Amino acid sequence: MGRRTQKDHLTVPILYLSSYIIRNKDEYYRLLQKVRTEEAWEDWIMFILQGIEETAKETIQKVKALKELLDNTLEMVKTKAPKIYSKELVETLFENPYCKIEMVVKHLGVERKAASRYLHQLEDLGILNCVKVGKESIFINIGLMNILKE
Repeated sequence: MGRRTQKDHLTVPILYLSSYIIRNKDEYYRLLQKVRTEEAWEDWIMFILQGIEETAKETIQKVKALKELLDNTLEMVKTKAPKIYSKELVETLFENPYCKIEMVVKHLGVERKAASRYLHQLEDLGILNCVKVGKESIFINIGLMNILKE
C-alpha cells in the first residue's frame, strides 16, 4: 500500500512543482547557481514559495473542475441512462482517464457483456470515446482527459 498523506485524505500527493520549474527553468537555474556561489538562499526560497503558491492555485482549480465534472456526469447518467446508473460505475470512470471492460467487471462485479454494454451506452452519451488498441477496447473519459491536459 502506498504512503498516506496527513489525516489519510489522499493516498498520493497532488501538488507538483515540476511544471512551474520547467516554465521558469532559466530563473530556477540562475537562482540555484547563486545559492552555490553566493549562498543566496533567500531569493531561491522565495522563488520556490512562489511556485508552491501558483501550483496550489492551479491544483485547486483543477480539483474543482474534476469535482464539477464528476457531479455533472453522475447527474447525466442518472437522468439519461437510469437503467445502468450506479454511483460506483461513474466513479470507476474517474479513477483513470481511461477504462477497460475488465475494470468495470472487477469494480462492479458484473458480467463482461454487461460491462461492455454500460461503457458503450456511456459512449453514446458522449461521456466516453472508445478507441481500439489491438483487439482491446479502451474507453477514454473525454472530460477527464481534457481537464488533465490543461
